Amino acid sequence: MILKKTSSIQQVELFISDVSKSFGGVQALEDVTFRVQPGSIHSIIGPNGAGKTTLLNCISGQYKPEGSIRYGNAELTGIRAHERIHLGIARTFQHINVFPEQTVLENLMVGGHHRLKRGLFSQCLYWSSFGCRDEEAGLFEEALGILEKLGMTDEAEVPAGELSYGKQKHLELGRALMARPKLLLLDEPMAGMTQAEKKELSRWIMEINGEGITILMIEHDMSVVQSVSSHTVVLDFGRKIAEGTPKEVVKDERVRKAYLGEA
Repeated sequence: MILKKTSSIQQVELFISDVSKSFGGVQALEDVTFRVQPGSIHSIIGPNGAGKTTLLNCISGQYKPEGSIRYGNAELTGIRAHERIHLGIARTFQHINVFPEQTVLENLMVGGHHRLKRGLFSQCLYWSSFGCRDEEAGLFEEALGILEKLGMTDEAEVPAGELSYGKQKHLELGRALMARPKLLLLDEPMAGMTQAEKKELSRWIMEINGEGITILMIEHDMSVVQSVSSHTVVLDFGRKIAEGTPKEVVKDERVRKAYLGEA
C-alpha cells in the first residue's frame, strides 16, 4: 500500500465546461469541455502548444479561466490555488520543481505539511508538549513508506539536487502523494525518462490509481497512454478535437493529422 486509507474520502467528478484562456492576443484554450470520472486515469494529449499545461494550470489554480471547472460541488474558479489542496487536489509540474538543497526526505515531508493541525508557533515548539511532535512523526513515517515504494530508502538523506533526472521526477510524484490527494494532476511525469523508467512509473501510477486516486495526466508517449489510461482527450491549438478511449482517439483522422503527423 502506498497511501494510508482514509474512509471519509469520497471520490467525485471533475467537470471542465466551456473553459477558455487567452494571453494577450493568443487564445491558449477555447471552449474546452470534458468530464473526468472518479477513479479513472484520464490522459490529455496533443502537440506542443496545444494548451495542455495551460489547462492543468487552470485546474490547479495558477490561471483563472473563463468558463467553469467543478470538482464535486466546488466551483474551482472561485477558490484560490493554495486552498485547492484542501479539496484533495495535488499536482506535479512539467519541469522539475524539487528543493535541491533539502534532502529527499525533507522534500517529501513538505508535501504533507498542510495537514498539520497546529500553526507555525506550535511548530517552533516542536519538542515541547505543546508542539506537533506526534503529527510530524506521522508525516515522517508516511514519507518513509513512500520512499520504500519508490525504491529510494537509501537516498533519504541525499540532497534532492544530487538525484538523477528520473529520480527527481519520482520524488515529485511522491511529494504530491504526501498530500493524500483524491485527484492527482500529472504534467508529463515521464518526460526525459528511459523506457525502463517509464515502465516502472507506469506500474506505479496504476497502483496509485488502484488505491482510489483519480489521475489526470498529460503525456506524449502514446504507448504509455494506451497502457494506463481509460479515457483520453486530445487538444490542438487550444480546442478539443477528439475524446474517447486511447484506441478510439488514435483512429481519429484529426488526431492522426494533428498529433501523429500524418497527412
